[in-house]
Amino acid sequence: MKIHYNPKLKEYARQLRNNSTKAEIRLWQQLKRDQIRGYDFHRQKPIDHYIADFFCNKLKLVIEVDGFTHLLDETIAKDKRKERKFNELGIHVLRFTDDEVLNDMENVIRVIEGYIDEFEARET
Repeated sequence: MKIHYNPKLKEYARQLRNNSTKAEIRLWQQLKRDQIRGYDFHRQKPIDHYIADFFCNKLKLVIEVDGFTHLLDETIAKDKRKERKFNELGIHVLRFTDDEVLNDMENVIRVIEGYIDEFEARET
């Protein structure tokens, strides 16, 4: 399935990249330049009508980093709609809290690598 890039969100995605949270910056340091098993991740990637925090097209994987605002009912509902749309597009979503990224990066990477293991097993 083709992933729909939404050029209308390009400028907003750029603003988000320039105003990343501490947790997003920390995770990006682990994901950029194909550091996780050679897979290419992009940050603040417009897909359909949403922006994914991190996206790897080859893996069909979105990684979301959720801060305190993601505990609000309104944001929870929006996140569910966003995740449902990504799933409809054949994209899997992994979610981590800011706290997990900032205080347990080793486990965050372990979960991402676990997804990659499962993905590669399906592809062979």
